[in-house]
Amino acid sequence: MIHLIVFSHLRWDFVYQRPQHLLSRLASHFEVVVLEEPIPHAKEDRLERIDPAPNVRVLRPHLTGEAHGFHDEHIPKLRQLLEAYVAEEAIEDYWTWYYTPMALPLAAGLDPLGTVYDCMDELSAFRHAPKQLLQRESALLKEADLVFTGGASLYEAKCGRHPDVHCFPSSVDAAHFSRAGRPLPANDEEHPAQAHVGRPRLGFFGVIDERIDLDLIAAIADARPEWQLIMVGPVVKIDPASLPQRQNIQWLGQRSYAELPDLVAGWDVCLLPFALNESTRFISPTKTLEYLAADRPAVSTPIHDVVRGYTGVVSIAGDHQGFIDACQAALDQSPEERARSSMARAEVVAATSWDRTAASMTALMRDAQARRSGRLLPGGLGYPEPLVHAARTLQA
Repeated sequence: MIHLIVFSHLRWDFVYQRPQHLLSRLASHFEVVVLEEPIPHAKEDRLERIDPAPNVRVLRPHLTGEAHGFHDEHIPKLRQLLEAYVAEEAIEDYWTWYYTPMALPLAAGLDPLGTVYDCMDELSAFRHAPKQLLQRESALLKEADLVFTGGASLYEAKCGRHPDVHCFPSSVDAAHFSRAGRPLPANDEEHPAQAHVGRPRLGFFGVIDERIDLDLIAAIADARPEWQLIMVGPVVKIDPASLPQRQNIQWLGQRSYAELPDLVAGWDVCLLPFALNESTRFISPTKTLEYLAADRPAVSTPIHDVVRGYTGVVSIAGDHQGFIDACQAALDQSPEERARSSMARAEVVAATSWDRTAASMTALMRDAQARRSGRLLPGGLGYPEPLVHAARTLQA
């Protein structure tokens, strides 16, 4: 098998999202090696090795330096550790795959068959973004054979900067979340973290950071004290003391991916309460489809990719009162309205899957490698021919 060497700023055991979904599926056709950004302040320089899924090896560097991320301070040691690992494992044929341009200097000693930049977020717009990020992204766009984007807004931002950009919005594991699409459970069947909480329940899961409109959460709680707000996810880059505290807001912290369907099963409405700022300008929230697969009504602020892709299936509200009214309308749906909404959600979910996305990406990688070599590659060189034909059919 051809190897896939991945550079990621996200931990594999953090929130389960696009990288884990894609790489665990690409591991059917590649030996996947994920190099995470380093953990500083270690007693000695070393690579922790984790095998979280079949054909997936995560390398977690522990370094004695003090800087965070793929900082220049760490690059020489990271390059040394990676080159030693490649030699030890006798890795010869491989692609490189980037989730962050900050890791680009690590490619100096590598000779990949091709390079992918899977741009899932506009990282330069996030709080505490490294000052070198934009410069390194420009360099990565020159090096990459293929650029994938996590949504339409990102595609529009990148398509003029590279000749081979492809829009692959985040998809959904429908089977996983459909477990939630059953009648609301009795309290004795509830996830224990919320079994004591009354109804109606309005829930959110995901990273809680500068992208979440905390004023909106407070406004909902204050306007409808009988509603219970369930907020699931790690708090990062913001002060936990800034989270609004109300009797009807439950901050449950990070929960495993396996737990999410059981939590959503107890919610009446799912929330996309994103602030409208630079950090949300290009986002295409993965959780949108996950909420729909769980067959729950969803209400969102007017995030561009949600408005463009899900208007009519997800309720969109532009201010606090409109958001509250949309939640009330979802709660007040008649049985007939609920049935129509459920059918519309199912149609959207049926049109996509992570398996299809991974198949299409694999086909594009195969074609890019063929162009590099100046010849057509036979099926079997890491790219099974039936999978390639299936991907092309999907794209057509």
